[in-house]
Amino acid sequence: MQLSSKIFTKSNVKKKIKIDDKTKIYILSVIALVCIMLFAFSGLNARNYAYNLSKRIPKIIAMCITGGSIAFSSLLFQTITNNRILTPSILGLDSIYTFGQTICVYLFGIESIMMTNKNVNFFASVIIMLLGTLLLYKFVFKKGGNIFVLLLVGTVVGTLFRSMSSFMQVLIDPNDFIALQSKMYASFTNINTDILTIAFVLICAIFIFTYKDIKKLDVMNLGREIAINLGINHDKLSKKLLLVVAILVSISTALVGPITFLGLLVVNLSYQFFKTYKHSYLITGSVLVSIIALVGGQFIVERILNFSTTVSIIINFIGGLYFIYLLLKEAKS
Repeated sequence: MQLSSKIFTKSNVKKKIKIDDKTKIYILSVIALVCIMLFAFSGLNARNYAYNLSKRIPKIIAMCITGGSIAFSSLLFQTITNNRILTPSILGLDSIYTFGQTICVYLFGIESIMMTNKNVNFFASVIIMLLGTLLLYKFVFKKGGNIFVLLLVGTVVGTLFRSMSSFMQVLIDPNDFIALQSKMYASFTNINTDILTIAFVLICAIFIFTYKDIKKLDVMNLGREIAINLGINHDKLSKKLLLVVAILVSISTALVGPITFLGLLVVNLSYQFFKTYKHSYLITGSVLVSIIALVGGQFIVERILNFSTTVSIIINFIGGLYFIYLLLKEAKS
């Protein structure tokens, strides 16, 4: 009787320690809020608070928009492909963005309106990436291809545009190349508030547009055949969500620049933290983890490292190591 009572009390203790998904969301929300408050208010005094807040608040909004769009698009893409080590970058969107920036400098120079006017650069970058993605989708699906053919073609197209960009970068003026390099890495300095407002409105509209499909994502996560048997039009929904992924990645990349491994990192961390199939929790958790990574990383870059590196380099380095870990983990299993 004593032994059974001890086992019973131990099981009760374990049940009490277990944290439900809603509580985990609250914990991540508090951590994200702490990171935002630290970034916004550290080092402020009566003399500099007005100037510093006017610079920091747009950065925070940009990081939240970027983090939310990358996390959401990566989770959608992994659900569509039913693979947790893939990100939308495999479609070649980052390469198309780099190619678009490079060819504008190569043809018109760094002083052209395309490069000096941030509004023009933003809209042109989004349009170029969307057109490239739509042409890719139309070519693959019109030929009767599926999502796996799309991934293969996207990889080839991404390599092609990357090679063309490298070739043109060798030919342009060295001063122009130095200025072009700032477009190749994610940067949260000198945020254009007009672009920020437009990006926020577009992403809010996309979230509303896909809200009714969140529960269908739980079924899609079971696989194509099972989802079809349960009444989901898998092909139609996949094409719709792939377009949403392209728009989200285009907006985030055109807003701050490419961050390759952020989506892979935050989505897989959310899967491990929540251990659930419900996308309502996974999406919220991924967005919060992404905000923590960007805001916390930018705080370290600005306050501790004194701008000796960029947050994109740190995230890509950590994400690259995590990607290798996932590959080795999959190989063992």
